[in-house]
Amino acid sequence: MARRPKGRSVSGVLLLDKPQGLSSNQALQRVRWMLNAAKAGHTGNLDPMATGVLPICLGEATKFAQLGLDADKTYLAQVQLGACTDTGDADGQVTTVRPVPALTPELLEAALAPLRGDIMQVPPMYSALKQDGRKLYELARAGQEVERPPRPVTIYALDLLDHTDDQLTIRVACSKGTYIRVLGESIGEHLGCGAHLTGLRRLRSGQFDAQSVVSLETLQQHVDQAGDREAAAPELDAYLLPVDVLLTDYPALTLDATQAKAIRYGQKALDVDVKAAIGDNVRLYAQAQDIQSLETQTQETPAQIFLGLGRVDQRRDGGQVIAPARLLNTG
Repeated sequence: MARRPKGRSVSGVLLLDKPQGLSSNQALQRVRWMLNAAKAGHTGNLDPMATGVLPICLGEATKFAQLGLDADKTYLAQVQLGACTDTGDADGQVTTVRPVPALTPELLEAALAPLRGDIMQVPPMYSALKQDGRKLYELARAGQEVERPPRPVTIYALDLLDHTDDQLTIRVACSKGTYIRVLGESIGEHLGCGAHLTGLRRLRSGQFDAQSVVSLETLQQHVDQAGDREAAAPELDAYLLPVDVLLTDYPALTLDATQAKAIRYGQKALDVDVKAAIGDNVRLYAQAQDIQSLETQTQETPAQIFLGLGRVDQRRDGGQVIAPARLLNTG
């Protein structure tokens, strides 16, 4: 008996507005099921309490998900002063309570200033980082605490947007690997009263912002209105961005037919002219007519087809060639 297909061969990037209460993986699996996608992954974990931009990579886009993990992020956070929790957020149990000082502008700036720029952060025990093959949050739930070496992160901007007697609203632009929960705790320690997060929303991940996201509820409405996910596929697919949207920081190069054929066969493309340094990656494109037969082309077939990433190498005579680095399955 032939195996049933595990899903559609659909590729692209869906910008999800992750809801509160779901883990990033739970949200990912909901999207994957609704689009009946064979392969899916996300580009940066959000805590269950957090909401906001979660790029979901489907199909061939999963080959470039790491680029999203490496991207800078921007967050809006609410910080409750005067109480610490074991998780650093409102999902945890309160461990200590201390009085909150009178919050003058000078005191608040003195607490924020040391946390801007290049800093060291100790990852929280309640995190998905692994030690000896086990996730830290699994150890924490078992009552264990292990030593975690501090890691360098960069806080590009840390702005106080609003505050009450015991709550702060902050906006943070930061590098990958930054824990906003830890940042909130650090603010509380600088103020001498402790703190934890009560709200967190990711406003931006790389070039993607919260103005372009779609909710799980909207996706589910398409499925419900169509009757099932197969019938809803055209409406759901309309939310997908092309795979190469993940790679806009790299220069683009359109190959001729001979060069495109060489790249697709795992060989180097010769006689290229690209404004990039040796060792740099470039986006590779080919004319659709050069890699697809007329019979397989439709009105929706783009004039240029994205092939993947190539790497600039140097020939012995000093010229440049392009070696395949990470290619799509273009059929």
